[in-house]
Amino acid sequence: MDYSLTKTDIEKEKRKGVIKTAWRRLVPLMAEEKRTLAVSMTAALANSATSLISPIIIARIVDTYIAGHDFHGVLSFSGLLAIIFIIGLIANYLQIITMGGMGRRLLFNLRNKIFAKLQELPVAFFNQNKSGDLISRINNDTDKLNQFFSQALMQFVSSIVLMAGTAIFIVIINPKLGIMALIPAAAAMIVTRLLSPWVKRANLKSLRALGGMSGEIQESIANFKVIVAFNRLDYFRERFKEANEKNYSASVSSGIAGNVFNPIYLLVSALAQLSVLAYGIRLIEHGDFTVGLLIGFLLYVNNFYTPLRQLASVWPSLQLALAGLDRISEVLNIKPDMETIPREESDGQHPESPFVLEFKNVSFRYEGGKGVLENISLSLEKGKTYALVGPTGGGKTTTASLMARLYDPSEGTVFLEGRDIRSYESRERAKKIGFILQDPFLFNGTVRENILYGNDDYAGSGSDEIDEAIKASGLMKLMSRFPEGLDTRVASSGDSMSLGQKQIIAFIRAVLRNPDILILDEATANIDTVTEQLLEEIIGKLPQKTTKVIIAHRLNTIENADCIFFVNAGHVTNAGSMQHAVDMLMHGERAS
Repeated sequence: MDYSLTKTDIEKEKRKGVIKTAWRRLVPLMAEEKRTLAVSMTAALANSATSLISPIIIARIVDTYIAGHDFHGVLSFSGLLAIIFIIGLIANYLQIITMGGMGRRLLFNLRNKIFAKLQELPVAFFNQNKSGDLISRINNDTDKLNQFFSQALMQFVSSIVLMAGTAIFIVIINPKLGIMALIPAAAAMIVTRLLSPWVKRANLKSLRALGGMSGEIQESIANFKVIVAFNRLDYFRERFKEANEKNYSASVSSGIAGNVFNPIYLLVSALAQLSVLAYGIRLIEHGDFTVGLLIGFLLYVNNFYTPLRQLASVWPSLQLALAGLDRISEVLNIKPDMETIPREESDGQHPESPFVLEFKNVSFRYEGGKGVLENISLSLEKGKTYALVGPTGGGKTTTASLMARLYDPSEGTVFLEGRDIRSYESRERAKKIGFILQDPFLFNGTVRENILYGNDDYAGSGSDEIDEAIKASGLMKLMSRFPEGLDTRVASSGDSMSLGQKQIIAFIRAVLRNPDILILDEATANIDTVTEQLLEEIIGKLPQKTTKVIIAHRLNTIENADCIFFVNAGHVTNAGSMQHAVDMLMHGERAS
């Protein structure tokens, strides 16, 4: 299955319209914030109401009390205006506080949701996507949504409400003058609708470029030792420079697109006020209008076009939020093809089997690549040791990955204890199958935390119980490799210990789980000879039920295997004796 996150259906969004798209995408995110939205909306309406009432009061003060030299009336209505402005101030503050909290909660929940989704996705997804870009989606793209919700959403709503109310007021006061004031706004709306898809594409391109640059940074830092060892600083410097230039170019384009509406709205605002002023003076000359009404009308026009200019600054935030939501939705909408099937369906597929693991006509190919395995059938008996040998790239690790269900076959079925391996829940399958990788991953913490990771049998156990379990498994000698024993600190980067020590930790972690199948993928490649012999002794002491699958290039590590499989060119062949395996390996290397 193709899990590559490279496309967003922009054309489909263009056909649906920006406002409709925004509403459809953003409303589900606010489903749990109805109370907060209600409070914030009430505050926004109150704030808008104060802005709608004040101009008509000012017009009355000018026409009635100032013109009539009634100083007491001026003071009284000025006090009323002060109360109205204070109400507006409180409403605006309440709106900012409620929406700020909502934005933070949304950011918290959305990041958790994305991370949980990533944990559900198969290994193939991470093979096809850069981790830096995924980090950017979790950090940067969600933050764009937070900024929109906490800073721009209610301003957007308030502006719409204030503009609608103002339009109604000015048309009621004087229809001709009102229509004249609104005509420039209609022209601005048409331009906005035409330019919005371009603005969104520019913002989406900027976010993708930022994700690409994050990917380059992550890759360079993660492999810095190798870069220095091979003196390839210049190569990665050029790659970062190229990614940075793309990000710079996309950011400039996004900035231009985001600010294109400001001068347009400023121009139409000036045109509207100029038109109203000119026509209003003419109406006053004919006795059809008053000075106070003209002042109030100009205030209303300002009330209409000031929110319109604010929308010009909010609009890019909306576009950026939608572009970020597109990238977030790409992750959240992925339907992984490695789902758990019902056990009843599995039980009907295959009769009771004496084998712990079976491949039935299994074929596998990576997305967009050639086939790695073709129509493979093999069976593993309980308690026996099996070895997979073959030239590099022959398919050994892929075969082992299918055994542990890191991937699903392209064709055929893998059975675990007579059941389709797809019918096992992840936790149940992980308990039955232990997998030691050549380059194991460790977590920040202690040796104790790393070896007990995901092991429910020792959840809540004290140090004494863990020590006993380690002794019973014959693992205590391995602990001497760590200066502070179980309390030795471990860094996920691996800089705090050697690769051999990391493999020892992974080995202890797998053995303590008492798996039914233990897969070792070059698990002793970076371990000294003495420690390797000790590991072999420990493997030999595993419960008789444990089936061992060993992938190795050094043939001395598989000389005691009960069965040797030769893996190459899409086929898995029973190699028979050790000498026959050596002959096949040499032939396979020459053929490759």
